[in-house]
Amino acid sequence: MKKLFFSVLILAIVTNFTHKLNAQNFSSLDKSPMDVSVFPSSHRESNKLVKVTYSRPFLKGRSVSSLAPNGKVWRTGANEAVEIRFYKDVVFGGKEVKKGIYTMFTIPGNKEWTFIVSSDHNVWGAYSYNKKMDVVRVKGAVSKNKSNLENFSITFDKDMTLCLGWGTTMVKLPLTTKN
Repeated sequence: MKKLFFSVLILAIVTNFTHKLNAQNFSSLDKSPMDVSVFPSSHRESNKLVKVTYSRPFLKGRSVSSLAPNGKVWRTGANEAVEIRFYKDVVFGGKEVKKGIYTMFTIPGNKEWTFIVSSDHNVWGAYSYNKKMDVVRVKGAVSKNKSNLENFSITFDKDMTLCLGWGTTMVKLPLTTKN
């Protein structure tokens, strides 16, 4: 009887230990899903010039200005600050930027937004934004979208113009490769 008891006890301990080893703690879906925008946007084009990785918050009845206040440095999306990767030297809103991986912030405004390319990496939000890490600051023009975008979105026009859209706000910034 003792042997049976100890055998069952050992089996229970091993089963419990094995279960804990195999258990995974997968997180639930993010409320502001991560997305990527690239140029050229064709999935078949392997020679990309720029890639933007960002999170897409929802408005959920809120205003753009309450989530991205005018005059304040914004992470440009949700969660981590936007990561922007240039595969070649570029002209970003009229200023030269060397190829590499950067963080991008914005400062919203009524008529224009300031785009900031920063050499800081792995930044969550804009809480630790450091102006000393700025590579360039440029202005992008604001216009109104006819449709209302519930999720914040970043895309590129066919001419490589960087476009940010949210609610009825559209902000564009020209981007070209350096020859």
